[in-house]
Amino acid sequence: MHRTSDSRMEAACSLLAKSKRRYVLYQLADDHNVHIEDVVTQVAAWEHDVPVDRIDDETRQRTYVSLVHNHLPRLADYDIVDYDLRSGDIVLADGFDDIQPLLEQFRQTEEDPELRARATL
Repeated sequence: MHRTSDSRMEAACSLLAKSKRRYVLYQLADDHNVHIEDVVTQVAAWEHDVPVDRIDDETRQRTYVSLVHNHLPRLADYDIVDYDLRSGDIVLADGFDDIQPLLEQFRQTEEDPELRARATL
């Protein structure tokens, strides 16, 4: 193994270890260009396993703060997304291609009820 590929793999695993980051990327993988408000609502809904119309303002605000102050900057640091808080636009960046296969593995696991029901490691 090459040290460079090891560190890139570790970075990819670290980025995808947090569900909020995966959820942002799931939405971007489907839509390619999203608005922060839509991402906030969808991420909160997925995180709480409820429909988007059941997300209250407090939950939406907590999710917004978490995304803006932690998760989006981290994804941007690794060139996975680009975002502009003034316009609210979030788009995939060139680095997304590097983690897309791993993200799809996570998605398949999270969408499978039998796998989701298993105990955590």
